[in-house]
Amino acid sequence: MQTIAMVNGKITIITGASSGIGAALAELLAREGALLVLAARRKDRLDALVRRIRSHGGTAIAVRCDVTDRNAAEGLIRDTVRRLGRIDILVNNAGRGHLAGIEETADEIIERMFALNVYSLWYTIRPALHVMKKQGSGHIINVASMAGKVGFPYNSAYVAAKHACVGFTQALRLELMETGIHASVVCPGSVMTAWASSTEGGAMLPLFKESGPIIKTIAAERGMALPSIEGVLSAESVAEKILECIKHPVAEVYTHKGSREFVVLSAQRREDAERFQVPVVLGERKAYERLKAKQTPRESKKDY
Repeated sequence: MQTIAMVNGKITIITGASSGIGAALAELLAREGALLVLAARRKDRLDALVRRIRSHGGTAIAVRCDVTDRNAAEGLIRDTVRRLGRIDILVNNAGRGHLAGIEETADEIIERMFALNVYSLWYTIRPALHVMKKQGSGHIINVASMAGKVGFPYNSAYVAAKHACVGFTQALRLELMETGIHASVVCPGSVMTAWASSTEGGAMLPLFKESGPIIKTIAAERGMALPSIEGVLSAESVAEKILECIKHPVAEVYTHKGSREFVVLSAQRREDAERFQVPVVLGERKAYERLKAKQTPRESKKDY
């Protein structure tokens, strides 16, 4: 296992840093002495985070940046190099999900899911690689999801985009072999952030809340065990796993106990893994149909 000796003094860019995993990682890296460039669309939240970091003796800069805008994303990289001279760590954390059945997923949602979760990777990584290759060092971390390894219902465009993120990182690793530059992908499970409340097409949180009791009932009635994956973790817990990856680079980071094992099962015996998911899928289907029935005609998705 290769090791980056220290985090202290490392020039680190984090996208999607205004809340959730990005903000938690920023505070953790600041305590380790990293020099932070924090990017997100919500400048007011970034500014508050920077003030908090500086109040504890850390060093951070807030940059308003929409990484789906190629010029803005490339400018983030260029300006960091101009101001600080190098880039040691790039964490592509910006991301968003959606709520919709496949037949109700509009083209605009598909495009936005890929723009944020996939296309932005090229926008930041292409210019960063020019810098890191000149340095002969660096670490790129792409935050994907368990949805980048296993399918889940009612957010197919997000699942497809995060699968693309995982595949992109695998290709990146091969191109960077023996260059001194590391690339890692992080695949979290459920995290206690605003993610499930801010998904496009409506919040997923009501789906999760309504489906929970139904899933347990179906599993009990059928005498079935549910997938043995650790439940909701704090953003801070996930950030600690990412910090460990920065200190000891690995190809893939699984933040929740049991998630790596379920991914392996899914890859080797897909049908067996899907059988474990039956209560979850049926429970979420019933909850989704209930939520759809409550929508007004104006809220209803396009009928193909």
